[in-house]
This record gives sequence, structure tokens and C-alpha cells, in this order.
Amino acid sequence: MNTFTLVFLAALAASLLLRGGLILRQMRHVWQHRDQVPTAFIGQISASEHLRAAQYAIARGRISLWNLVQETVILLLFTLAGGINWLAGLWLAVAPQLVAEAGLIVTAILLSALLELPADWYRKFVVEQRFGFNTMKLADYVRDVLMQGLLAIALGLPLLMAVLWILHRAGSQWWLYTWVVWVGFNLFVLAIYPVFIAPLFNRFTPLDNDALRQRIEQLLAHSGFAARGLYVMDGSRRSSHGNAYFTGFGRGRRIVLFDTLLKQLQPDQIVAVLAHELGHFHHRHVWQRMAWMFGFSLAGLWLASRLLDSAWFYAGLHVTYFSPGIGLLLFFLVLPVFSLPLQWWLAAGSRRNEFEADRYAAGQTSAELLVAALVSLYRDNAATLTSDAWYSSLYDSHPNAQQRIARLQSIAVLSKETMT
Repeated sequence: MNTFTLVFLAALAASLLLRGGLILRQMRHVWQHRDQVPTAFIGQISASEHLRAAQYAIARGRISLWNLVQETVILLLFTLAGGINWLAGLWLAVAPQLVAEAGLIVTAILLSALLELPADWYRKFVVEQRFGFNTMKLADYVRDVLMQGLLAIALGLPLLMAVLWILHRAGSQWWLYTWVVWVGFNLFVLAIYPVFIAPLFNRFTPLDNDALRQRIEQLLAHSGFAARGLYVMDGSRRSSHGNAYFTGFGRGRRIVLFDTLLKQLQPDQIVAVLAHELGHFHHRHVWQRMAWMFGFSLAGLWLASRLLDSAWFYAGLHVTYFSPGIGLLLFFLVLPVFSLPLQWWLAAGSRRNEFEADRYAAGQTSAELLVAALVSLYRDNAATLTSDAWYSSLYDSHPNAQQRIARLQSIAVLSKETMT
């Protein structure tokens, strides 16, 4: 057996066991603590609400396990079972190499999406429905899937053809030219998303609450954040979960509030949530994440350039067709198997950024207001209050509820001591 085949299987097994083990650990931990509301939340979240959150976490954990197993099976079918090799043979027999490689990649993406669609439907229309969060109609779901597919074709296919052309024409430096195109593509999508892409899926209307608008504008002015508009999105059309986000960059930046969030929180609490988002802007977290993303993509493409000329790489994944486009597809298929340490590191950095944004929000409004907003969101979104620490270290981009509230409460105590 090819040495790389053994390495790949060992890494895949380790990833599967570790990820699956952490999910099971989380489910067990949450269920063991289902009957006792954590001290910090007593009087704010009832025992029945805490139990409901635990049940919701368990249901989502089962879906995560299913997705993990399904992704592993799909990867093995594509690689060691010969799926990519068979598809490549079909495409190369009927089309020129560049077109065949594009067709192969599109086919692999389409098959993966179709195979994952039932689990996505089950999550929305069974689990989310059971816990009262899903408000989407089946027609809207079908429309979203079709629209996402059309967007992927309209935006992704030209990018794919450009990358494949560079692969075949740019020589040994293809990875650098591809990276430049990739960076430009991402910046382009970020620029057009608020105005052209997001409205395809949701309706955005200017915030018509004058009092809230004035308070938000005062916060923005104090923070030095310039936005072209405050909008309310009809999030209730798909889910009862509440959220808010900033989107765009430069003069195209805008603030979006879900209509569900406006129903869940008091005006002061909404301002505190937005102050948290402004904390990310103040600390330049978005630009830092983009820099890291572009840096990792550059390193990844460089690594891919070393593998695409290596016969052992193709043979190790049971592919007999030696082609740059096929090699690039194989690289991105197996990359997640070997990138687990990176995911751990990125999750830790994200949680650190959330703490920084919380601290900034506490300074702009108050820690008590942000705590009240978070507790309300935890309750209304059935977020678990008792996450397992090991699970959170890999899977959670935000600090767990108890850590986050404890940090904010300590900030509130220090603030009061300073004032006195």
C-alpha cells in the first residue's frame, strides 16, 4: 500500500475519532447538567428553559455526528473508492482537458451538495421545527437552494476557469497568480454582497424606530464608525433566531438588525449588542481575520504546488490521471483531514476576539446591559449554558456562556469600584 495512503487513513481515522469523541463528550456533559441551572443564571433562565436548551444541544449533536460520518464516507468514496478517478475518466473522454477538469470539479461539488441536502433539510424541518425555531416554508427552502446554486455558477465558474487557465499557463508560479486572483475575488464578493447578493434572499428596510436609530447613531459617532445605513432584515421569514451584523467595507458598510432581534431585546440591550460588534471594528478583528485567511490560503496554494507534481500524491488517493486540475481538487478534498490543529488555533483566537469585543462594549454602554442582552439571547435561542470545555476548544468560535458572563460581571464590579 502507498505510504501516503496509510498516512491519509491514519489522519482521517484520528480526525474522525477526535471530532466524534468531542461531540459525544459534549452531548454527555450537557445531558448530565440538564437538571441544574448554573448559578449565574438562576432567576433569569428557568429549569424548563435550561432543560429545553439541553435537549436542543443533544439534537444538534446527533446531526453533527451524522454530518461527520457522512463527510468521511463521501471523502472515501471520492478518493480510495475510486470516485474521482472514475469521474475524471468520463470527463476526459468527452472534453478537452481544461473543460474536463472544470466539469470534474463542478460534478464533485454538486454530488457532495446533493448528498448533504437531506441532512440539511432534516435539521431545518425536523429539529429546528421541533424546537419552534424554523419558520421557513418548503417553497422558500427550495428557492434558496436553487438561488445558491445559480450564484455559485455565476460567481464560482468564472473563478474556476480562471484558476485552471493559470494552472496550465503560468508555470511554476501558478500558485502566486492564483492567490492574487483569489484575494481579488473575495474582496469583490465582500463589496457586492450587501447591495446585490443579500437582497436576493431577504428584504432589507431602513430602521424606522427613530429613538433607537438616534441612540445607535450616537454610538457610531462616538466609536468613529461610518455606516451608510441601518437596516432591518426579515430574518423571521426563515427562523426565530435573533442576530445582528455589520457587512461591507469602506463606504459600503451597513448595519443589519434581524427583525427577530428587535422583538427579543430592549433598545438599550440592542445598543449593547451593536457596541460588541463595534468592538470587532475597533480592534480590527475583521481585517485581522482576512489577513490570516489570505495568509493561510497563500501557504496552502504553495503547498498544493509542491504536491500537484508528485505522483505519490495521486497514487496515494487512488487516482491514475496525472493532471493539475485533478490534483488541486484532491488537495482541497483532503486538506480538512490534516488541518485540525489549525482549526483549534483559529477557534481560540476567535474566542479571544469575542472577549475583547465584550470589554469594548462594556466601556461604550455597560457590562450589565450586555449581560442582560446575552442572557435573553441564550434563553430565546435555547443556547446551552453548560458546554464541555474540550468540545468548546475546537468547535466554539464564541466563549461558553458561563465564562462570558463571568468576565462581564467582573468588568462590572471593577467599573463600580473605580467609580467609588
